[in-house]
Amino acid sequence: MDVRIKTTDYTLTPLTKDYLDGRIMALEKFLGDDSPVSRCEVEVGRDAGRPRHGANIWFAEVRLVIPGNNSIYARNNSESVNGAIDDVKEEIERQLRRERKIHIRLYRKGGALAKRLIRFGR
Repeated sequence: MDVRIKTTDYTLTPLTKDYLDGRIMALEKFLGDDSPVSRCEVEVGRDAGRPRHGANIWFAEVRLVIPGNNSIYARNNSESVNGAIDDVKEEIERQLRRERKIHIRLYRKGGALAKRLIRFGR
Protein backbone atom coordinates (compact mmCIF):
# COMPACT_ATOMS: atom_id res chain seq x y z
CA MET A 1 0.00 0.00 0.00
CA ASP A 2 1.25 3.45 -0.90
CA VAL A 3 1.04 5.69 2.18
CA ARG A 4 1.29 9.47 1.81
CA ILE A 5 1.50 11.57 4.95
CA LYS A 6 0.83 15.31 5.16
CA THR A 7 1.08 17.45 8.28
CA THR A 8 -0.66 20.75 8.97
CA ASP A 9 0.76 23.08 11.65
CA TYR A 10 2.62 20.14 13.13
CA THR A 11 6.10 18.66 12.82
CA LEU A 12 5.90 14.88 12.58
CA THR A 13 8.22 13.26 15.10
CA PRO A 14 9.78 9.83 14.42
CA LEU A 15 7.84 8.37 17.35
CA THR A 16 4.52 9.61 15.97
CA LYS A 17 5.45 8.47 12.46
CA ASP A 18 6.15 4.94 13.72
CA TYR A 19 2.85 4.94 15.60
CA LEU A 20 0.98 6.14 12.52
CA ASP A 21 2.66 3.58 10.25
CA GLY A 22 1.71 0.77 12.62
CA ARG A 23 -1.93 1.84 12.69
CA ILE A 24 -2.18 2.32 8.93
CA MET A 25 -0.45 -0.98 8.10
CA ALA A 26 -3.03 -2.76 10.29
CA LEU A 27 -5.61 -1.84 7.63
CA GLU A 28 -3.88 -3.97 4.98
CA LYS A 29 -5.51 -7.17 6.20
CA PHE A 30 -8.92 -5.74 5.24
CA LEU A 31 -7.79 -4.91 1.71
CA GLY A 32 -6.70 -8.41 0.68
CA ASP A 33 -5.61 -8.57 -2.97
CA ASP A 34 -6.15 -4.82 -3.45
CA SER A 35 -3.44 -3.95 -0.93
CA PRO A 36 -0.51 -3.48 -3.38
CA VAL A 37 -2.48 -1.12 -5.65
CA SER A 38 -4.29 0.92 -3.00
CA ARG A 39 -3.23 4.35 -1.77
CA CYS A 40 -3.68 5.79 1.70
CA GLU A 41 -3.52 9.56 2.11
CA VAL A 42 -3.12 10.68 5.73
CA GLU A 43 -3.24 14.21 7.08
CA VAL A 44 -2.37 14.93 10.71
CA GLY A 45 -2.24 18.31 12.35
CA ARG A 46 -3.40 20.94 14.73
CA ASP A 47 -6.96 22.16 14.26
CA ALA A 48 -6.32 25.87 14.62
CA GLY A 49 -8.88 28.63 14.72
CA ARG A 50 -11.56 26.58 16.46
CA PRO A 51 -11.58 27.69 20.12
CA ARG A 52 -15.15 26.59 20.81
CA HIS A 53 -14.15 22.92 20.58
CA GLY A 54 -12.11 23.14 23.77
CA ALA A 55 -9.52 20.39 24.11
CA ASN A 56 -10.16 18.73 20.75
CA ILE A 57 -7.38 20.52 18.93
CA TRP A 58 -5.66 17.68 17.01
CA PHE A 59 -7.09 16.05 13.92
CA ALA A 60 -6.34 13.05 11.76
CA GLU A 61 -7.80 12.52 8.32
CA VAL A 62 -7.49 9.39 6.17
CA ARG A 63 -8.58 8.81 2.58
CA LEU A 64 -8.17 5.25 1.34
CA VAL A 65 -8.30 4.98 -2.45
CA ILE A 66 -8.86 1.50 -3.86
CA PRO A 67 -8.93 1.25 -7.68
CA GLY A 68 -12.29 0.06 -8.94
CA ASN A 69 -14.06 0.92 -5.66
CA ASN A 70 -15.23 4.06 -3.95
CA SER A 71 -12.69 5.84 -1.81
CA ILE A 72 -13.13 5.62 1.94
CA TYR A 73 -12.77 8.76 4.03
CA ALA A 74 -12.68 9.45 7.77
CA ARG A 75 -11.74 12.45 9.90
CA ASN A 76 -11.62 12.82 13.65
CA ASN A 77 -10.59 15.36 16.28
CA SER A 78 -9.09 14.45 19.63
CA GLU A 79 -7.14 15.81 22.58
CA SER A 80 -3.92 14.14 21.38
CA VAL A 81 -2.40 13.22 18.02
CA ASN A 82 -2.31 9.52 18.90
CA GLY A 83 -5.94 9.61 20.02
CA ALA A 84 -7.01 11.17 16.72
CA ILE A 85 -5.02 8.53 14.79
CA ASP A 86 -6.64 5.71 16.79
CA ASP A 87 -10.15 7.07 16.29
CA VAL A 88 -9.76 7.56 12.56
CA LYS A 89 -8.25 4.06 12.16
CA GLU A 90 -11.25 2.53 13.93
CA GLU A 91 -13.63 4.43 11.65
CA ILE A 92 -11.82 3.24 8.51
CA GLU A 93 -11.87 -0.34 9.84
CA ARG A 94 -15.61 -0.07 10.48
CA GLN A 95 -16.22 1.13 6.92
CA LEU A 96 -14.02 -1.60 5.41
CA ARG A 97 -15.80 -4.31 7.44
CA ARG A 98 -19.17 -2.98 6.32
CA GLU A 99 -18.09 -3.00 2.68
CA ARG A 100 -16.77 -6.55 3.00
CA LYS A 101 -20.07 -7.72 4.52
CA ILE A 102 -22.01 -6.13 1.66
CA HIS A 103 -19.91 -8.03 -0.90
CA ILE A 104 -20.30 -11.33 0.97
CA ARG A 105 -24.06 -10.79 1.22
CA LEU A 106 -24.31 -10.14 -2.53
CA TYR A 107 -22.36 -13.33 -3.32
CA ARG A 108 -24.62 -15.36 -1.05
CA LYS A 109 -27.80 -13.89 -2.50
CA GLY A 110 -26.51 -14.57 -6.02
CA GLY A 111 -25.72 -18.17 -5.10
CA ALA A 112 -29.14 -18.62 -3.51
CA LEU A 113 -30.80 -17.23 -6.64
CA ALA A 114 -28.84 -19.60 -8.86
CA LYS A 115 -29.83 -22.53 -6.64
CA ARG A 116 -33.53 -21.55 -6.80
CA LEU A 117 -33.35 -21.27 -10.58
CA ILE A 118 -31.77 -24.70 -10.85
CA ARG A 119 -34.49 -26.22 -8.64
CA PHE A 120 -37.23 -24.44 -10.61
CA GLY A 121 -35.83 -25.78 -13.89
CA ARG A 122 -36.37 -29.44 -12.91
